[in-house]
Amino acid sequence: MTAGISVNLRSATPPYAQIRAQIAALITAGTLAPGARLPTVRSLAADLGIAAGTVARAYRELELAGLTETRRRNGTVVAATPALHAAAGVQVAAGAEVIAAVDRYIAQGRGAGLDDAALLTILRARLGRSYG
Repeated sequence: MTAGISVNLRSATPPYAQIRAQIAALITAGTLAPGARLPTVRSLAADLGIAAGTVARAYRELELAGLTETRRRNGTVVAATPALHAAAGVQVAAGAEVIAAVDRYIAQGRGAGLDDAALLTILRARLGRSYG
């Protein structure tokens, strides 16, 4: 399941937050269906080359958000009815669209040779504008 999950150790965002956000996005977009089993903490940590505690923290936060459940024999699975879906309704689809747009922005920026700092500078400048 590590396909699509990566950690940028140079990012200002902590690795656990990167993992949490990526898995949440996969759940929100429906790529990970209810009942889908996530890799074990140790397995994902080994695949990403990071500490198991980092993955464990991401998994704990996903569970606290109601997106996953931890079951003794089955490990960590996507919640049957993720709280995000129930609470956000239509916002879930909008959130997935925004995540996809951000992913495109990053890909285009990197394709143009921009580093993370430059991408963040552009984004912050745009966020400073008033829209409405």
